[in-house]
Amino acid sequence: MKIKAKLISGVGLLFALIILLAAMSGFYITSLKNDSNNILVANYNTLEYARNMMLALEEKPFDSNSQQLFEANLKKQKNNVTENEELEVTNNIQLHFNQLKSKPNETPLTSLIRKDIAKLMELNMLAIERKSSIAQSTADEAVLRISFTGMACFLIAFVLLVNLPGNIADPIKNLTNSIKQIANQNYKERVHFEGHNEYGELAQSFNTMAIKLEEYAESKLDKIIKGKKRIETLINNMHDPVIGLDEDKNVLFANDEALKITGLKSEEFIGKKIENAALNNDLVRDLIKDLNDANNQGKKNKNLKIFADGKESYFEKEIIDINIIPTGESETQLIGHVIMLHNVTLFKELDIAKTNYIGTVSHEFKTPISSIKMSLALLNNQKIGQLNPEQKQLLDSINDDSDRLLKITGELLNLAQVESGNIQLTIKPTDPMGMIQYAMDAIKTQASQRNIKLQLSYHDTLPKVMADSEKTTWVLINLIANAIRYSYDNSTVYVSVEQIDRTMKFAVKDTGIGISDRYKNKIFDRYFRVPGTLKEGTGLGLAISKEFIEAQGGSIGVESDLGIGSTFFFTLHL
Repeated sequence: MKIKAKLISGVGLLFALIILLAAMSGFYITSLKNDSNNILVANYNTLEYARNMMLALEEKPFDSNSQQLFEANLKKQKNNVTENEELEVTNNIQLHFNQLKSKPNETPLTSLIRKDIAKLMELNMLAIERKSSIAQSTADEAVLRISFTGMACFLIAFVLLVNLPGNIADPIKNLTNSIKQIANQNYKERVHFEGHNEYGELAQSFNTMAIKLEEYAESKLDKIIKGKKRIETLINNMHDPVIGLDEDKNVLFANDEALKITGLKSEEFIGKKIENAALNNDLVRDLIKDLNDANNQGKKNKNLKIFADGKESYFEKEIIDINIIPTGESETQLIGHVIMLHNVTLFKELDIAKTNYIGTVSHEFKTPISSIKMSLALLNNQKIGQLNPEQKQLLDSINDDSDRLLKITGELLNLAQVESGNIQLTIKPTDPMGMIQYAMDAIKTQASQRNIKLQLSYHDTLPKVMADSEKTTWVLINLIANAIRYSYDNSTVYVSVEQIDRTMKFAVKDTGIGISDRYKNKIFDRYFRVPGTLKEGTGLGLAISKEFIEAQGGSIGVESDLGIGSTFFFTLHL
């Protein structure tokens, strides 16, 4: 039977029984009401009239008032005759009352009237007993039938309460669980509902869908396997090492290049947790060092030096997190990682060759430049001979160019030292004011030529800072020189030093043209110069300053507003 038909049948029967129960209750209540009214109107009133007539008859003397009271109740009784023989008795009372009115003192007549009234009362008392028995029978029948109908309603309602929720909810629950199995790609799941109701039809449709999904999945499995083979072949033929991990950091794949540089075998690595491999392999340990750092997502880290192909090779590590949004959801879910190593050995070798070339050329330049400077000093010596103004101007120009060449050569040598990784640091407790004072004294002449004032701001009691005095002083000189170079004449350059927690902050502020926001993140790049500036410079000073400060464990930065000025600052640890 259909679920709809079951519901209609059960609820309909219950509804019909409720209507029958209501009708029966109404019928029997009406019957009891009519029986009660019949006793009250037909018999009780007659007893009341008889009582009043008896009281009137007992009054002495039986005068006109008593006669009027008797006659009035007798008249009412004539209009309330309801029982057999009651009319005859009432007529006798009327006959004897008429005789008594003509002979008021006739005692026998009074006795006859009393007997007639007593008989009238007896007739109605018997009638009341008979009608009460009928009402009691009606009430008993009403209780029996209403109880039977109510019990039937209760049984039907109880059966519906016990069976109906389960018949409706249980199949839905089973269907929901089966749908979850299908969602988890368990296409062998089936639903079995007995009967030919709506649930049976739904189960048949669900099973048909599951069969088709299973066929579809099996038909696509071959294509998926072929696609997987293509991807594996592509990854294995990549010249860069690639390692794939799932969300639990189990190794899913590693191409031949990755196995080669790690020195591991496929069966020892693939399918195992990468942390286990890292216990005995330093390279794997370096590869997963930043795996859980969200800031390294897609970021290329510093070069790794790895011995591969019989020589030292350089690789650039990149970690890519794989996130997806599951169907029907809105939150992203991490499903794995890919570690890629880009072989940059060729570029590193070219960079090393470039650095060596720059270092060699710069070193070779210093000797002739020093000779030029010495010759210029001799020519400027009056003992050699007097120079005319034109010659003096030419020598000054040559001297300026020599100073510039010497400065460029020094910066190139510093850059070569930085790029080669051979920065020699002597970090020890150093007085910050000593470094600042030395730098300001070294640049004082350059500032006075443009009438630029150097203003120093500091606290009286500053602790010593852990720094390389020579490298840090070089940075301060470079920053102050840049501030003077890009400031207007007759302006002020502000130099400050202050302690912030466990660091010492050095700052140089100018009131020059400032730097546009789009160039702030490039200002410390090598050879970069802000477009449109006409000032001299190689674009290496800030880059070398950054390397010197970061080599000491500090940080360097800039704050600038276009048209207002710039503040270059760096911090070192105490």
